[in-house]
Formats: sequence, C-alpha cells, structure tokens
Amino acid sequence: MNYPSEKILAEGVDRSPQRSLFKAMGYTDLELKNRPLVGIVNSWNTISPGHYNLRELGEFVKKGIYAGGGTAVEFGVIAPCDGIPDATEGMKYILPSREIICSSIEAQARTTMLDALVLLGSCDKVVPAMLMAAARLNLPAILVTGGPMPGGVEFDGRKSDQTSIDEALGMYQVGRVDAEKICQLEDLACPACGSCAFYGTANTMGCTAEALGLALPGSGLVPATYAQRRRVAFQSGYAVCELARRGIRARDIITPAAVRNAIRVVTSTSGSTNAVLHLSALVHEAELDMDVMEEFDRMYNETPQVARVNPAARWDMEDFYQAGGIPRVMERLRPLLDVSVMTCTGKTLGENLEEYRFQYPENREIIRTLEEPFAPKGGIAVLRGTLAPRTGVTKPGAFDPSLYRFQGRARVFDGEEAADQAILAGEIKPGDVLVIRYEGPRGGPGMREMYKAMKLLYGMGLGKSTAVVTDGRFSGTNNGCFVGHISPEAAEGGPIALVEDGDEIFIDVEAGRLDLLVSPEELERRRAGWKMPVRPEIPRGWLRLYAAAATSADRGAVMEL
Repeated sequence: MNYPSEKILAEGVDRSPQRSLFKAMGYTDLELKNRPLVGIVNSWNTISPGHYNLRELGEFVKKGIYAGGGTAVEFGVIAPCDGIPDATEGMKYILPSREIICSSIEAQARTTMLDALVLLGSCDKVVPAMLMAAARLNLPAILVTGGPMPGGVEFDGRKSDQTSIDEALGMYQVGRVDAEKICQLEDLACPACGSCAFYGTANTMGCTAEALGLALPGSGLVPATYAQRRRVAFQSGYAVCELARRGIRARDIITPAAVRNAIRVVTSTSGSTNAVLHLSALVHEAELDMDVMEEFDRMYNETPQVARVNPAARWDMEDFYQAGGIPRVMERLRPLLDVSVMTCTGKTLGENLEEYRFQYPENREIIRTLEEPFAPKGGIAVLRGTLAPRTGVTKPGAFDPSLYRFQGRARVFDGEEAADQAILAGEIKPGDVLVIRYEGPRGGPGMREMYKAMKLLYGMGLGKSTAVVTDGRFSGTNNGCFVGHISPEAAEGGPIALVEDGDEIFIDVEAGRLDLLVSPEELERRRAGWKMPVRPEIPRGWLRLYAAAATSADRGAVMEL
C-alpha cells in the first residue's frame, strides 16, 4: 500500500485556497512551493516527564527540516503516562490509548496530505503507536524520542528510579525501611525529565525503533538532558527531507528482515516483554506475513544475551548509552543480523555500522561479545502448555536462573487490586503462584500491567520464592518469576479461567512450558460449569469500543472489526 501521491502544496491556481489558509498563519511563498511538507507529530505535555522536553526538541526538528529544504508543520497527540494511573482503573486506558494515538496521526496526516513525518514522542504506548502509524501511512518517516531521564539517589544497591518507591513500599510493610526513606525517594528518584531511567517499555521501544532502522543510529538512548539529544532532533529533521526526496517510505524500512533484526536486539538485551505485543501490532499495520511470537520463540534459543541493564543489572540507561548502546549491541550481533536492510539514513544497516563512531569507551560489564555473553540464550521467552495453549511471555533475562523451573500452588485473584491487597496483608507465602486473571485486552479491559504486584513481592523479600501468572502484562522493570500475555485470556474462556486455589502450576522456561497440573477430565468438568464472572459495567466511550474490538495478546491486542 502506498500513501496517495496528491500533494496539498502542488503548484498552480488549483491549490490557491489551501495556500491561503497556510498564509493566514504567516507561511510564505518560499515555504509553500516546491518543498516537502513535513509533519512533526509532537506528544509534548506537562503531565508526563517523558514528554516535558519535547516542545524544545520540536524546535530543533523544525530547524533540521528547514535546513534540509522542507517546510515544517506541527501537531500534537495525547500521551498518557503509565506510571501515573498504575494499579488504578485509569491503567485500563493505557494500552487502548495506543490505538487512539495511531489513528489520530493517520487522520491528521491524511487530511493534510503530508509528504513525510518526524514522530517526536516518548513513553510506553506512544512510541509503538507512532511506529504503527508510520507503517499504516507508509510515508517517509523518522522517530525521535525524548530520551531517558538520569538515575536518582542510590537505593538498594543501584541508582534509584520511580519503581524504587514501589519496592520501598514493600520493604516498608516488613520493616526494612521507614517512611522517611520513602519520602526521600519521592524527592530524589526522578531528578529530571525524560522517560524512566530503566530498560522498561519506553526505552525498549526507542531502542527497537533504532534497531528497525526507523530512528537514527545511536539515538535511542541519548539521555533527555544531553545536548546530543537536541542534535539528534535536528539531524532527524534534516534526514527525513532526504527520505522524501528519494521516495524511501516507512515500509521500505519496516521489512521482515528489519523486524527480525529488532527482535534479535530486544531478546539479546532483555528488553520489555511489551515489545512482543507492540512488534506484533507493528507487523499487523505493515501487513507483513510473519508471526512475531514464533520469531521470538526461535530467537530465544539462537540469541545470546550480550547486554544487561536495570532491571537485570544495576546499570541504568545513561550507563547503557555511554557503553555504546544499540550500535554497540548490533555491532556485536552483526553475524546474526541482516545488515543489507535499508534504514532512515538512506543507507543500509551495514553501512551505518561501518560509519558509526563511538564517543565513550567500552564497558564489558554492560555489553559483552557473542563469544562471552551473559547467557547463551535470549532474555525473552515464549511459553506454551495447558495453561497457555496459544502463548505466554516471560523474561528470563531479568530473573535468577534458579527460577527457570518453578512449581507452586495457585493463589487465584480475579483482578489486580485483590492480588495487591493480599500481598500487603501478608497472605502470600513462599511457593505461591499468584494467578491474576480477567486482566486481558478484553477482560480487563485494556490489559493492565501487574507491575505493582511484582514490586511489592520483591520489596517484601518474596521475589525469589513466588511467581505471578496473568493474562495481563508486565512492566519492563519487573524482575521476578512471571509469565504474562496468557492467550487465550480468561474472558475468552481460556484455561487460566479454570484455575482454582491450591492447583499446582509448573513453569519451565528452558522447555518453553507453562502447565496447569490438573487432569483433562477435571478441566472439562470445570469448563462445563464456567461462566464469565459479573464484572463492573465498562464505561461508555473508548474503553467499551476497545473491549469490543480488541484481539488477543498473541495478535498484538490490536483492534480488528
């Protein structure tokens, strides 16, 4: 599919009405004739720290567009922050907001008949939504993130971040820290704007865009406070004009080979499990004939872990950037990558790697070689079994290998709030497997993250003796034994809906298994008596529409009518 070739700023009197509207804002004849019209999609707001610096970066993008011979027009999109509604009803809107953002970009770009896009955003659902919009529109496009924030005051053996406060709350419940320490973290854990300082979904997806070739080399991890972040914004505006002149569109870059490269990078660096969900959605928008779940499954066994950062290690995103970031990772993975793919520089990945110049020395504690990796297999694994007939997703790169095989007794909760209350009440014991269900794309609705439950377990000293299984999601910062994205979800009548307290659950990462140790006959008896629990009515509006049209997690939780 190609974007319609009609241009809003075409020569001749036929476009005089349109030019008059631009001139009402002060645009000149020089800007409105014979130049590509480049849209800057900007998610700037004062709600989320990840977007706080984007107004300034937008000006640098604009300078780059003009230097490259284009004309810039800027428009905004919503940008909800995952951290603010976490563990509340508001979190149900976070994943569905991805579809709003993608569709609003589509609507604005098509009504204005833009020639190219610079996608300027940050945070967990905004970046994937922008990548999806680029694939849907198939315009020349480059993504620019706002960059990660610096780490905060040291806590629990590493630089702190916003998630450290949740861990501290768990510690507070068992007397390991006092209220004064929590108040100190509140002031010092997030010392400046930017996306969160750990390798969560926001930074994983920024790195994924770079690995795909849809963001400039080295741009994914430049901290928000660095001058280099401004230079990246300028260079991206300049580069997109060259893409427009050469006719290099998003789908020339988002190919099956490029997606496989990105998957390889994500699993080799133990990125967020949400990348599985978002790359599945991206493949859907790009109309590619490939199964992302199968690719992740295959690459788990073929791809060593060459990088380790928070939550898998004490190093934060600034450390990862200075260690060489994604260019260093891809350089190490080069024998496993397709370096012939086209990128947004107008050059191949191989050419970009040859030309890239590292500004900081290597750090082998962060990025290793294929010959001496942190682990011989990847950091993200796909599991299947009687509890997840289609798939479940886990992140072995972020938890202790002693947990790769875990068997325990089920503690079943129909929703996140009940699970969190039980943890805080001290009801969860070593050997328990928390089953948190009816949190899938349709059942939640919205597929909330079970991030808080994992952080509380860690803080209370249960991180290595319990597990969590859910049809919801997890934050990229979680680092205990967990399996999420269970498909089919409970609301579809999947086996997770049939689990009862006391059932034995077996997790085997190496074997790729997630099994409910209950006989088929017993499961059939339970299925015959199962019915969807009475749930609160879904509010009128977007959430109800999403719940009605969302696909399962293994298909990216996209909307499909």
